[in-house]
Amino acid sequence: MNAYPWLEKHLSQKPGAIRDYKMEWKWDRWQVGGKLFAALCTPGPEHKEHAGRTMVILKCDPTMAEGFRAQYPEVVPGFYSDKRHWNSIYLDGKIPDEVLKSMIDLSYNLVFGKLTKKLQREIAGE
Repeated sequence: MNAYPWLEKHLSQKPGAIRDYKMEWKWDRWQVGGKLFAALCTPGPEHKEHAGRTMVILKCDPTMAEGFRAQYPEVVPGFYSDKRHWNSIYLDGKIPDEVLKSMIDLSYNLVFGKLTKKLQREIAGE
């Protein structure tokens, strides 16, 4: 169950966002400039603690990542990603919409900011 019906639209509306589906992982992914900034997945039973829980995986500053995890029980270290720089957010939780939106924006901005200036300008339409 996705308590955040706006989520996919918010991800897709980011400038230059490209959505694809990674069949091997069964992940919907959003990239900017060829770099991942978000993924949506529901791990299978082989992933015990995560099994059947739909989550969005987002890049995050390591210090902020720990703060989000301490404040919200539905925020856990990144699933199948660098646990310092990525958070997974269970979508069956109660994290406020505005907090989740700000986490998405942060993830996008972190990835966008690492792109070349030329690519950033192309994406921004300059």
